[in-house]
Amino acid sequence: MVNHQIIDDRNTNLSIEDFAALRENLHEQRLFRQEQLHQLSTAARADAFRDRQAASQIEVRVTLAASARMVLADVEAALTRMDQGRYGTCHLCRSPIARERLMIVPQARYCARCQQVREADR
Repeated sequence: MVNHQIIDDRNTNLSIEDFAALRENLHEQRLFRQEQLHQLSTAARADAFRDRQAASQIEVRVTLAASARMVLADVEAALTRMDQGRYGTCHLCRSPIARERLMIVPQARYCARCQQVREADR
């Protein structure tokens, strides 16, 4: 029999299985981003020794590394929220983040409505 117990009473609709799958997904993302940063760093060091390296290729690597660091920070923050029992709650309105959103973007900090507001303000 499958256990469909809810993680807490915030009405996030996350079962224990959902929570475990999300945690595993976040761990996989963290490993991927750490490896990506390692590879980009290694490539950057190799590029430093090549005078022919195009500036645009270096710029792409710098941009990719910055993006990877941002995602890694988001993933680690989500894992911390899980450990602290605060996972699945919007940072702005404090409402539960929809299960469907978390299954797609497990490191989400905001519910869909607040995310749209944040993006509209940019």
